[in-house]
Amino acid sequence: MKILMVLTSHDRLGDTGKKTGFWLEELAAPYYVFKDAGAEITLASPKGGQPPLDPKSDEPMFQTELTRRFTADKDANAQLAATVRLDGVDQADFDTVFYPGGHGPMWDLAEDENSIRLIESFVAAGKTIALVCHAPGVLHRVRNADGTPFVEGRRVTGFTNSEEEAVGLSKVVPFLVEDELVSLGAVYSKVKDWGVHTVVDGQLITGQNPASSAEAAEALITALGRAEARAV
Repeated sequence: MKILMVLTSHDRLGDTGKKTGFWLEELAAPYYVFKDAGAEITLASPKGGQPPLDPKSDEPMFQTELTRRFTADKDANAQLAATVRLDGVDQADFDTVFYPGGHGPMWDLAEDENSIRLIESFVAAGKTIALVCHAPGVLHRVRNADGTPFVEGRRVTGFTNSEEEAVGLSKVVPFLVEDELVSLGAVYSKVKDWGVHTVVDGQLITGQNPASSAEAAEALITALGRAEARAV
C-alpha cells in the first residue's frame, strides 16, 4: 500500500496573532495505523519541507500514546521535516490519500488548486480518500466531472459547529465545516462533541474530530483491503 498524507503549510490563526497548523494527533494516529499495517507513507504539503504544527496540539492535555510515539520517532520526524511539494504529487503513484486536519487547512488547502485537482484525480481514478476533523472542509471546492459539488448527496462528517464554538474560533475560521458541507448538499451527521464518529460513503471516508482520526484511518485500511481483494 502506498498512502499519501497531505498536511497544511499555513501557520497563522486568522488575525488573532496566534499560531496554527496541523493537529498532531490527526497526523500521528493515522500515521501509525498505516505504518503498522505495512504501508509506504509519503507526506506532502503545499510549500514542502517542514509543515507547521499547531502548538496547542502538543500541549500535555492533548498528548496521546501515539503523539508521544511520533515525537520520539526520529525517522518520522525526519520525514515530516522534508514533506514533498504538493504541486509535484501524482495520484497515480498512490493507492489513496489521507488529509489530517487542524485549523491550517481551512486557509490554504481549502483553496489550493493543486489539492483540489489532486482530490478530483483520486476520485476519477476510483480510489478511496479520507479526511478528518477540519480537513473535510478542504472538499468545498472539489467538483464531480459534471461540475456539481463532490459532497452533494454524500454522507459526511467533520468538525462540528458546537466543537468550533467550544474552542472559541467560530468567528475566526474562514467558514464553519459543518455549515459549509450542509450548504453544498452533503448529508452531514455528528455525535456529541469530541465523540468518535467516522462516516464511510463509497470512495469517501470522513472523521468528525481528532478522536476519530485513528478510526478513519482504520476504515481506510479496510477499504484498501477490499479494493485489493476485488483486483485479485
